[in-house]
Amino acid sequence: MPEQPSQPAEPQVPQTDSGLIVVTGDDQQGQQGAEAVEQPAKVMRIGAMVRQLLEEVRRAPLDDAGRTRLREVYEMSVKELAEGLSPELREELAQFSLPFEADAPSEAELRVAQAQLVGWLEGLFHGIQATLFAQQMAARAQLEELQRRGLPPGAQDRVGGDRPGTYL
Repeated sequence: MPEQPSQPAEPQVPQTDSGLIVVTGDDQQGQQGAEAVEQPAKVMRIGAMVRQLLEEVRRAPLDDAGRTRLREVYEMSVKELAEGLSPELREELAQFSLPFEADAPSEAELRVAQAQLVGWLEGLFHGIQATLFAQQMAARAQLEELQRRGLPPGAQDRVGGDRPGTYL
């Protein structure tokens, strides 16, 4: 039976159920239409900062100047987050992170906005973790397949078997 010429396999990009892809380095080609976190470290840092700010707002009452400054930090955080995301995720972020109407929003407005942002970021982080796990599993399966193909028939049984090492 003649062998079929093998078609070059298209690179498989592991995705979560939500379609999230973590893009690193040279992986960016051909993935423009997918949800992607192009700067995961930056997103994680901003997420940690926003979570800490939310805790601070819960602990202490804020005066007008504090609320104004917190609004500025929140808006700057949303802007910085957007820079590390794909257009699809940027649009999703913009849907719920609407600008405040007042210069000094109420503490309740700040808490709700920050809690909403923290919740969205936690969902994003879970997606990143799931994607990284899927990428690791795919790489492991690919490595095992390469190892299996690279050994002659029957050699799998002998690998690590009874044969002594070279230096014995």
